[in-house]
Amino acid sequence: MGRIFGFGIGRNPVLLVLAAFLPGNVLAGNILSSSGFTNCENNATITVNNANVHFDRSSLTVTFDVSGTSSAQQKVIADLTVSAYGNQVYQKTFNPCDASTFVGQLCPVPAGTFSAQGSQVIPTSFASQIPAIAFSIPDLDGEATLKLTAADGGQNLACIQSGVTNGQSLQLPAVTYVAAGIAGGALLLTGLSALGGGAGAVGGHSPTPSFSTVLAWFQGLAMNGMMSVNYPPIYRSFAKNFGFSTGLIPWTAMQTSIDNFRNVTGGNLTANNVQYLQNATLIFTDGSSNTTSFAKRNLLFSANTFRFEARDVAVSENGTQTSNGNSTTQVTQIVHGISGYVEQLTIPQANTFMTVLLVFAIVIAAITVGILLFKVILETWALFASFPKRLIGFRKRYWGILAKTIVNLILLLYGVWTLYCIFQFTNGDSWAAKLLAGVTLGIFTAVLGFFTFRIWFVARKYKKAEGDASALYENKETWLKYSLFYDSYKKQYWWLFMPAIVYMFAKGCVIAAGDGHGLTQTVGQLIIESLMFLLLLFTRPYATKGGNWLNIIIQVVRGLSVVSILLFVETFGIAQTTKTITGVILIAVQSALSAVLAILIAVNAIITCCKENPHRKRRKAAEKLNREFDNLTPLDARNSLLINPSDGKTSLPGYPMGPYKGSKRYEPVPNSAGPGRWGPRDSADHLVPSAADMGHSYDRSPSQDSRANDTESLTRQPTVPDVGMPGGYAERRVL
Repeated sequence: MGRIFGFGIGRNPVLLVLAAFLPGNVLAGNILSSSGFTNCENNATITVNNANVHFDRSSLTVTFDVSGTSSAQQKVIADLTVSAYGNQVYQKTFNPCDASTFVGQLCPVPAGTFSAQGSQVIPTSFASQIPAIAFSIPDLDGEATLKLTAADGGQNLACIQSGVTNGQSLQLPAVTYVAAGIAGGALLLTGLSALGGGAGAVGGHSPTPSFSTVLAWFQGLAMNGMMSVNYPPIYRSFAKNFGFSTGLIPWTAMQTSIDNFRNVTGGNLTANNVQYLQNATLIFTDGSSNTTSFAKRNLLFSANTFRFEARDVAVSENGTQTSNGNSTTQVTQIVHGISGYVEQLTIPQANTFMTVLLVFAIVIAAITVGILLFKVILETWALFASFPKRLIGFRKRYWGILAKTIVNLILLLYGVWTLYCIFQFTNGDSWAAKLLAGVTLGIFTAVLGFFTFRIWFVARKYKKAEGDASALYENKETWLKYSLFYDSYKKQYWWLFMPAIVYMFAKGCVIAAGDGHGLTQTVGQLIIESLMFLLLLFTRPYATKGGNWLNIIIQVVRGLSVVSILLFVETFGIAQTTKTITGVILIAVQSALSAVLAILIAVNAIITCCKENPHRKRRKAAEKLNREFDNLTPLDARNSLLINPSDGKTSLPGYPMGPYKGSKRYEPVPNSAGPGRWGPRDSADHLVPSAADMGHSYDRSPSQDSRANDTESLTRQPTVPDVGMPGGYAERRVL
């Protein structure tokens, strides 16, 4: 055991990569232990039911606890092989009856059931060969294989394989809390932007990155860990931290309730319930349906696992594990793909859909209560004082806001909902759960289909009437109803939400329908991600340049992640060392992008709080200009500059001037100077010598009748220029 990890850092590239990329503040422990086991001999005469081996560096003690059954009493030869990251680092064959390697419980192996516990102190010279980094590397990928052969015949009697771990893992609550904090920050930023007149204003765009962008990114990280491939243990642990984004929330009381529901609706709880899972050790297959190769790593640790004390050797006559007087039976659960991912979270695979459904219902209930409570607060506030004008819209449209929030949540979860529903159809055992999966998937699809059709229909109507679909962004009523689908896109790319919905649906279908077939899942995902990347690259549909680049970078990382996961497919036979290095680099890249998202959220939050919103600024300027138009008179100089003489309409687009509502015409201007010697002094008199007399004749010679014509001349007086108002020149001309 002392030479199990007898290899130096300089001779192992995996350790170099781990030391370079992983955080240096990981607390080093003092324990190396076996982690789960599986029998690797089909016709074994000795069957091992339980095997735990622990090495404590602080006390230089190896503690073991083994139990099993044997068909006959027999002497054995043991062969121990240890490998790390796919490379054999230790091999030793020994006889348990020899004085130097004496193990009383195996000399000889008794007939029937047996159980042996004990501890041995190993020399310091052996313990010093184990590098310190072996105790601190998260998710150490080690494997120990013990084979027992007959001492007098050489036939194989037993074979077990077990993982070796140090108890350190990247499955950390802190990572989950940080990721949830980033998503919460994006949600808060989106809300602040809406209240400030950004995304909530007509034609405004959601901030970058938006809550939907961040949540979709974390969902992608979780779905990357659900495929049926032979992940390096370190990446499997990392991907597990983002299960919350897909609705997988570990809660024992909830799982017990779901078990009871399944029990009365046709479910089989024999080896598929939360109590069974809590006592089981998970063994991951390599992704093939008929393989016997295992990814030797159990991720279900408890604090008590690493607190064994040295004790005297003891032998019992039962087949259960005996530890400090407590008898328990160890069980193993062979898992892969989606079931392996969810059962790491202590969620039985048959409970997966019901867990997500209940979490969704709880979120909807919380949102509904929150909105109604805020409505009550506003109504109470209105009884005693006035509240800000920006809250008036919420007070009037709170039911619409609630409906819009639910639709938005459906849109965010549609991809993972498709995945879990299909997984329930193929792996569920409760007819009621399958019925609920079908009904909810149908409702979600119908809701998104209805809004897709409505938006397409409205856009088509606007195109016929106005030549384009810009009114989707400019019409307030339309914007309030449908903007959640396209508010991030440019006006000419409003339709991009349609392929985005298809993209989410296709991802969920490929992962769920291909469960158990890692190569099919990976190739399908690669095709989907590549098509979406090409679409974003050639259209660049987002309203801001930063939004385009950020989403293209996210899509590039998604595509590269799938390419990396392709290396984990067992079919290609990639070395475990290469897989581990790829997994570590993948963790580093995905973590860096998550940190960039967090920084962008913080920067945008500062800008939102400190800088005047441009949409609000433009709206205020438009309102001010409209107020000035209300004060204009027909003879105002500004009016003549803003009027298009051809049609009487304002020449400033977007700011129409209200029609003149006065019913009284302007009075004609009297000729105060009186008639002259040669006739009336009309302002239009003889302006054009050859003009027609318009039905009137004037004699230039002095006459007694000249005064008689003065009355008639008053019927042709100066008038106000025609501005499309009653009493203008156009109306006089008709007369």
